[in-house]
Amino acid sequence: MAMGLWNHTFLSSFILRGLLSHSSYDFFLFSLVLLAFAAALTGNILLLLLIQGDRRLHTPMYFFLSQLSIMDLTMVCAVVPKMAANFLSGHKFISWAGCAAQIFLVVMVGGAECFLLAVMAYDRYVAICHPLRYSVLMSWKTCYLLAVASWIGGVADSVIDVGTVFSFPYCGSLEVDHFFCEVPALLRLSCADTSLFEDLIYACCVVMLLLPLGVIVASYARVLTAVIRMPSTEGKQKALTTCSSHLAVVGLYYSGAIFSYMQRASARTPARDRATSIFYTILTPMLNPLIYSLRNREVTRALRKMLGRWRV
Repeated sequence: MAMGLWNHTFLSSFILRGLLSHSSYDFFLFSLVLLAFAAALTGNILLLLLIQGDRRLHTPMYFFLSQLSIMDLTMVCAVVPKMAANFLSGHKFISWAGCAAQIFLVVMVGGAECFLLAVMAYDRYVAICHPLRYSVLMSWKTCYLLAVASWIGGVADSVIDVGTVFSFPYCGSLEVDHFFCEVPALLRLSCADTSLFEDLIYACCVVMLLLPLGVIVASYARVLTAVIRMPSTEGKQKALTTCSSHLAVVGLYYSGAIFSYMQRASARTPARDRATSIFYTILTPMLNPLIYSLRNREVTRALRKMLGRWRV
């Protein structure tokens, strides 16, 4: 019987119920999702090209911003293409390998982005509070190590999650009430007791979200103190503009992440999970490049320069 359960679990595919509910507004909502996806792709790829092509943007701050764009591209590409293919084809199946890949990529990017946002806050703290030592404290070697450490943290978290989720037996319905494979949605389908693992996920999310958030708050508390003491109005405005863009990105990310993952399993519902997942898998990757490009003179200058070259 155990062998039969094993075969049933690993030879079947999951069924994604999807984001849309077969209403008359489905095509309109699907079009909005595709527009958001296209905007996320265009904005993040364009930002990467600008950072790569303009030497004035070859600084630690923009290096970390390029890593954020890569994470946003990974997140949105892990979720939306499969959702769109299922909607257009009418088939809602996703293989076990595809499901594991989605969980791995989403969890990896989610964890890595937590650490990267803390690194970006520390970078602004050093730039504003210790400008004379900035080139030493934020050398390129240090920047590469911090970026790699952020990615490694996300990978470690995702490997543990994928390994544990697929160690549970799934002997009942394999219909996932979601538009992609998310850990809480899959755990609802398991016929084993997953309460201990759900408690561990909750504790892990508290640590991975709140520790970086503590670094961010501490860094910007020091930055705000330093900005208030600046004699130059222009210096204050430049510092606040740069920091406000980062704080807006932090607010976007953490509002979705905390609402998604810092809830007990008993408080979660499929509809609420879908709504918050749209926020951090589609909307945040779309808005991040807009926030940095619209509020940053150096980025807009590089964009005008690129457009000028294309016209010629």
